[in-house]
Amino acid sequence: MQDQPLERLAIQFVPFLLAMVAHEYGHGWMAKRFGDRTAENAGRLTMNPWPHIDILGTLILPVLNMLSPSAFMFGWAKPVPIDPRNFKRLRPGLFLVAFAGPGVNLLLAVISAFAWAALGRPSMQEFQLTEGLRAMAIASVPLNFSLALFNLLPMPPLDGGRMIESILPARLAGRFENLSRFSLVLLVVLFMSGALKFLGGPIRDASLLSLGVAQLLVGGPLSQ
Repeated sequence: MQDQPLERLAIQFVPFLLAMVAHEYGHGWMAKRFGDRTAENAGRLTMNPWPHIDILGTLILPVLNMLSPSAFMFGWAKPVPIDPRNFKRLRPGLFLVAFAGPGVNLLLAVISAFAWAALGRPSMQEFQLTEGLRAMAIASVPLNFSLALFNLLPMPPLDGGRMIESILPARLAGRFENLSRFSLVLLVVLFMSGALKFLGGPIRDASLLSLGVAQLLVGGPLSQ
């Protein structure tokens, strides 16, 4: 069902947009839990996609990618504004706010796997939209694992880098933060060179495991 570019776009774009919005919502929600309402006051603590959309990163590049044969999805949403000075507990707040974005994507990947399995049950086959929704669900699984694992790479300004920064002594944390200018260049090099393909194995394994467990617990056929 995903051989044609327009069909691939129709299947992948909604899961991609949901993954991006949920990622940013996770950051803002966790920040609010620690006392920072900056994202909420800016109108960003919402699952409405519009406030989170970056024209280039959320629309243009992802759509071009989905219309091409490329297997690597690349994009981003507007980062939610966070002010750590409002955190009730600074270090735990920094760590958990950084983890919340990838954490939501991990959760969404698992939920998508169970949705795929549930939609594959015989009782669901009579519904007209089942095939399309099931295709979106199975596309959402590796997409969310990809977004989570990429953001957990241990380099600033990615979430994994923020998590490491939160547990370092203040002096070392400042030096680590200064690496962000070089990390951006490194990320571009890694992306352009194809070196990020090393994430493919963990993404594939996590996707197959979650789909297998979901199918075992929920039932339904193994094939899409």
